[in-house]
Amino acid sequence: MSQESTKTTLGFATRAIHVGQEADPTTGATVVPIYATSTFTQEAPGSHKGYEYSRSGNPTRAALETCLASLEGAEQALAFASGLAASTAVLSTLRPGDEIVASADLYGGTYRLLERVCRPMGIIPRYTEDSAPDAFKSLTTSKTRMIWIETPTNPLLQILDIEGVARVAHEAGAILAVDNTFASPYIQQPIRFGADLVVHSTTKYIGGHSDVVGGAVMGPKNLLEPIKFYQNAAGGVPGPFDAWLTLRGLKTLAVRMERHNANAIELASWLESRREIERVYYPGLFKHLGHSLAGRQMNGYGGMISIRLQGGGPAARKLLTSTRLFSLAESLGGVESLISHPATMTHASIPAEVRAARGVDDGLVRLSVGIEDVRDLRSDLEQALDRLGE
Repeated sequence: MSQESTKTTLGFATRAIHVGQEADPTTGATVVPIYATSTFTQEAPGSHKGYEYSRSGNPTRAALETCLASLEGAEQALAFASGLAASTAVLSTLRPGDEIVASADLYGGTYRLLERVCRPMGIIPRYTEDSAPDAFKSLTTSKTRMIWIETPTNPLLQILDIEGVARVAHEAGAILAVDNTFASPYIQQPIRFGADLVVHSTTKYIGGHSDVVGGAVMGPKNLLEPIKFYQNAAGGVPGPFDAWLTLRGLKTLAVRMERHNANAIELASWLESRREIERVYYPGLFKHLGHSLAGRQMNGYGGMISIRLQGGGPAARKLLTSTRLFSLAESLGGVESLISHPATMTHASIPAEVRAARGVDDGLVRLSVGIEDVRDLRSDLEQALDRLGE
């Protein structure tokens, strides 16, 4: 069945298992093989079967890219060696003098890329603390070529109006790139709401098992053409085994996201009742400022929760070293639950004064809620929070 037909006739979970993953024509293997080859034998100079060299293309990677495009509702997808490699490829389309407008609350690695790679090259990033579309509009100029957003944001879980920001970008003659890592394609498809490009760290929910690093960019072929050139020219591609592991994880994305979502909703509601916690950041809570918007553009609220401790940094540090099931580790989106400290881990590359101004202070803790039994996760957090009073 073709990719185009499956976009409209099969459900998400079915496409995750079948699109781009037909039985191997040579052996009948049901699972896509790992084409562990760097090069491909040609019948004559320039005459080959679609593949020349694995940096330029590999059948295992092609299967992953085909499936990812289907799940995001995109015309095409390109796989990369990491999420930041994918982000770099998108930003490679900008030139000295171009401006990019971004939400202030974003992944520390993206901020580092914008400030320490793009800015020295003459590309000017501008940030808005206000996530409303009009705030982005106020920062656009005749030199704005791209707007970059995350939704939900990392780590404060803000929800941005994709459709509204897309309208602002297009009125300015710019493109909208959305980092959809926190949501995954199961929870949200930004292209449906007008986004031009979608970026993922496939390391996270798409791979889902904390055993492979990767990234992807999805969108229309005309916008991906220069990014595809960069993919081959710069060479930041995943190997066939990485592509295979990511594709294997992708097969269970739907069922995993349902469990991540269910566990997170239950834990977030319970965490609100704890006196040790000043604030819970989770879009599934009614009091969250983006709750209604999330309900309109997301299929669930995801598995990420951030909390601010009443005792600030000291309380956060004690909590971080007191959990037993929540592993103290960077990253997110795996089947196991993780706890992290954005200020000293995922967002450490942002200057302290900038972090503090954006609300990423020492008292903020981020939880990646896994798919374990939620009763065990709650018990773990309960005993860790109880220790704060000792």
